[in-house]
Amino acid sequence: MTAQDLKIINDAIRDIPDFPKPGIVFKDITTLLNDKHAFSVLMDHLAARYKDYNLDFIAGIDARGFIFGAALAQMLGTGFVPIRKKGKLPYTTISEKYSLEYGFDEVELHIDAFRDVKDAKVLLIDDLIATGGTANAAASLINKTGAVCVEACFILALNFLEGQKVLEKQTKVYSVVGID
Repeated sequence: MTAQDLKIINDAIRDIPDFPKPGIVFKDITTLLNDKHAFSVLMDHLAARYKDYNLDFIAGIDARGFIFGAALAQMLGTGFVPIRKKGKLPYTTISEKYSLEYGFDEVELHIDAFRDVKDAKVLLIDDLIATGGTANAAASLINKTGAVCVEACFILALNFLEGQKVLEKQTKVYSVVGID
């Protein structure tokens, strides 16, 4: 990715100070999504990066990972698989719990999400990685099905929270924009 392309993407992400609470600077990707040029630059970069991975599926994490994942799956000619919060998928699922600051949450995947593709190569994608809990659980689910999570991709990484380090124990990790 060129420095100019990275600038286009960065400039399209809006900062919202003190959201959802004082002291937090929220990175709003809705402005990236509705900027057709910036979104195209991002998706072209991701398609170029993953075109030679010979992926079978792209799995997106609920909900913003669906946006990037479905678009990229169409560009690469692969299937798209949603990884959802507990209770949102209509068929038989497997699930994985992960820790939150106070308590637990859970993500699910259909047991037949990767059809009968033996050792399916899967790219996991989401908009942001922070502490890595959700992404780690999602990668674990992919691997539990017999598929292989070949890499996890994020548009933004909050590097200071070190979620990528947690996830790297399980799969390779790539982020387009790092926030220190």
